[in-house]
Amino acid sequence: MRLVAAAATLFLAACATPVGLGGSAWQLVRFQGGDGKVLVPDDPAKYTIEFFAEGGVAMRIDCNRARGTWKSPAPGRLEFGPLAVTRVQCPPDSLHDRVALDVSRVRSYVVRNGHLYLSLMADGGIYELEPRKP
Repeated sequence: MRLVAAAATLFLAACATPVGLGGSAWQLVRFQGGDGKVLVPDDPAKYTIEFFAEGGVAMRIDCNRARGTWKSPAPGRLEFGPLAVTRVQCPPDSLHDRVALDVSRVRSYVVRNGHLYLSLMADGGIYELEPRKP
């Protein structure tokens, strides 16, 4: 009987576990700031995040590339480590500066209806991403 109860507990815990990010890749749909301002990229494929299962991350931030680490210390929590970023000058209408600055401010995530939402600390805003197109 105890074995059945333990198995049921493990099953329920697994069902409550949020969708894992390792092995997933996303592209930016939009950013909504804490002030309500909405920013939409001219091409979602210019802003991508790929989460590697071992904790590495690769990003395209418009005309630049970035590599670093990520971790999820608790369900729904997300932290990026320091990133190595290329330094190409992007066009004036680029979201590069905003995204590059905000990466260190991401504190939580949720996957809902197939989209990834990254929330910034102190109600700074939310990034909405969709699965990256091949």
